[in-house]
Amino acid sequence: MTSDNVKLVANMPRTPPLNGDEDFNTDLAFQGDYAYVGNFGGFAIYDISDPTKPEMVSQVACPAQQNDVTVYGDLLVLSIDEPRGGEECDSGTGSREWEGLRIFDISDKKSPQYVGAVRTDCGSHTHTMVPDGETLYVYVSSPGPEPESKTCPPPHELIQIVEIPTKSPKSAKIVAKPNIFPERQHSDLASGCHDITAYPEKKLAAAACFGDGVLLDISDPVKPKVLQQITDTENFQIWHSATFNNDATKVVFSDELGGGGQATCDSNTPNTKGADAVYDLANGKLERRGYFKIPREQQQNENCVAHNGSLIPVPGKDIMVQSWYQGGVSIWDFTDSANPKEIGYFERGPYPDGGIAGSWSAYYYNGYIYSSDIREGLDVLEITDPLTDPAKQVKMDDFNVQTQKSY
Repeated sequence: MTSDNVKLVANMPRTPPLNGDEDFNTDLAFQGDYAYVGNFGGFAIYDISDPTKPEMVSQVACPAQQNDVTVYGDLLVLSIDEPRGGEECDSGTGSREWEGLRIFDISDKKSPQYVGAVRTDCGSHTHTMVPDGETLYVYVSSPGPEPESKTCPPPHELIQIVEIPTKSPKSAKIVAKPNIFPERQHSDLASGCHDITAYPEKKLAAAACFGDGVLLDISDPVKPKVLQQITDTENFQIWHSATFNNDATKVVFSDELGGGGQATCDSNTPNTKGADAVYDLANGKLERRGYFKIPREQQQNENCVAHNGSLIPVPGKDIMVQSWYQGGVSIWDFTDSANPKEIGYFERGPYPDGGIAGSWSAYYYNGYIYSSDIREGLDVLEITDPLTDPAKQVKMDDFNVQTQKSY
């Protein structure tokens, strides 16, 4: 089931060694003619010089949850949010005493090489790059603490900042553990942050910290300062992720009601929950204007909630593509903050074998939408619509969704 203006132009199924029952496809990153796909079993690199005919370049077996991926220069960074026996890929679950970031050299796309790791408290659920010359700062987001855990003891500062010297990645280390707002968080599920989106050009970041949304000044990337903290216990269960519009006058915060494993896109769930909240940034303060949720009701066996997405770079408009697990991929316009509307979608319907499935991440890159489907592999979609067609003129050299660049 797909809107008339969207079509599937390619699908790359998961293949060994990244196609086991628990080898979920996760996040995406892009660089030049390559797409990088995280997977609970490791990561894969695809040649997308012809987006309609992607080609597998290499796969690296490196098991761990989440394996969210970013790329910068010749470096690839993975988020490990699962206690492992050690920092290297073959460490297994063993004594379960290590989790954090793994770093790879990807100068040879056919043969990526593990070069080092950084242990972080409570691991790394997601991470965000803030480049500064030859130094790459990485904001690590993770839930915690877990008092009986070897890897996640209390207290747990909200984020950890890792410094990776790009010419000497083996010497990467934690340089700060800022507790960005020490007062109690408003979540029954976890403390810590789930996701941070940085906009270095604007010296801003927006953090989704489970129970709160936070606007940060990152003029000094090692010393982020809180500009505003937002709480909405009525409509938000898990503040999951954030997206600035191009001129940083708006922020979209999403709520991952049920943690991604429940059917929340149904008539029993209010349209303001498991949805996107659109905030205008006016006079330095965020003010909520409206909500967006996909208008198609999903079945009770379909996990569905707002998940990872990115801007579609249309000058003068605020348009976004977003994954909704088994709700599929949605393209929506929030130029009018109070009245966002869907303009296109791609949806497969219920996964026949049941369980967790659907689109984990959906991002726009150089004319096409790439969707990392948990079970079905890498999808390439094309939208043809007067509203989005101008985006095809915008070319990016690379793209890591949590490090926004202007267009």
